[in-house]
Amino acid sequence: MDFVHNYTIIYYLFIVVFSILITAFAIPSILHVARFRHLYDDLGHFRKMHDHGIPRLGGVAIFVGFTITSLLFCMTDKSLPINYLLTGCIMMFAMGLKDDLSGVNSSTKFIIQLIVCAILVMLGNIRLTSMYGVFGIYDLSYIPSVGLSILIILMIVNAFNLIDGVDGLAATTGLVANSVFGALFIYIHQYELAAVSFAMAGAIIGFLRFNLTPAKIFMGDTGSLLIGLISAVMALKFVETGRIVDATLPRIYCVPALTFAILIGPIFDTARVFIVRITNGGSPFVADRNHIHHRMLKLGFNHLQTTIILTSINVASIAMVLLFRNYGNSLLIILIISVSLVFNWLITFFIRSKERESLAIRNLFV
Repeated sequence: MDFVHNYTIIYYLFIVVFSILITAFAIPSILHVARFRHLYDDLGHFRKMHDHGIPRLGGVAIFVGFTITSLLFCMTDKSLPINYLLTGCIMMFAMGLKDDLSGVNSSTKFIIQLIVCAILVMLGNIRLTSMYGVFGIYDLSYIPSVGLSILIILMIVNAFNLIDGVDGLAATTGLVANSVFGALFIYIHQYELAAVSFAMAGAIIGFLRFNLTPAKIFMGDTGSLLIGLISAVMALKFVETGRIVDATLPRIYCVPALTFAILIGPIFDTARVFIVRITNGGSPFVADRNHIHHRMLKLGFNHLQTTIILTSINVASIAMVLLFRNYGNSLLIILIISVSLVFNWLITFFIRSKERESLAIRNLFV
């Protein structure tokens, strides 16, 4: 038994290291091509945080590292239709690369994302079939299941794209998500799913070496959309496999709440920004500088500090669910949202206090 356990650890470590090496070795070549062809980030855009050109093709290396590792080392079984997953990844990669190089119309972007989601959900059968009784909802019939699953994938994919605003944040969030999913999949003996999660985690680590402040390369839409897609698929598969009742397998309680905690960073930030934009009478899809990471930069935190703080809150949310797992999904989800709202409220308080040069209680409310 110890031999099998040690072999499993070595196998997944090898997947992570192999993916790291491929990604890390690919990036210098990408940097060379970007400099030679002058493929730099758009400095003129009002949301850009850097004062010099930085290539935004890091997602190419993430895609290469993840795809090669997945094809070489991921086990093939019925737990994950790897052919549909890689089809979706290739389509998302192609669209993201086009967007990074010359831009893609928003409607075209949405249609392609919708097609990818439909392939995964309808052909790959990667979908939710139960809500575990969260807020009184249990089993889902086919049509609501498909609709909700497509909506969840779309939301998570674009949420990762939207938080990619400071060095290392989207990558670190994706690393936490896929590492935790990978560990949980091993715990419940879903080994192929664990391999896919760790292949993505390794690719992200290889990229992070070049992306943490001072960044030498950005992941671009190519990387953020791909990380978001894999994270969304792993989330759906984790929720579904958590329903398996087998006396020989370990059980994980509060699966929906745990999944929500793992992805709380991008989900909460995107939901908050959309609500604020709509409340102010604007379009939810018009870009601004109101994301949580923008607000933290306004307080004086640098890119690395912002990434560390937001990642710490992400990890703390996961630990909170594991610690209070006996309280039930609905209560835990409400608790996670409450903690996120309080954190956002504190940021608002300190921004108001900084602007008014006064640390007053009234800054909490107006």
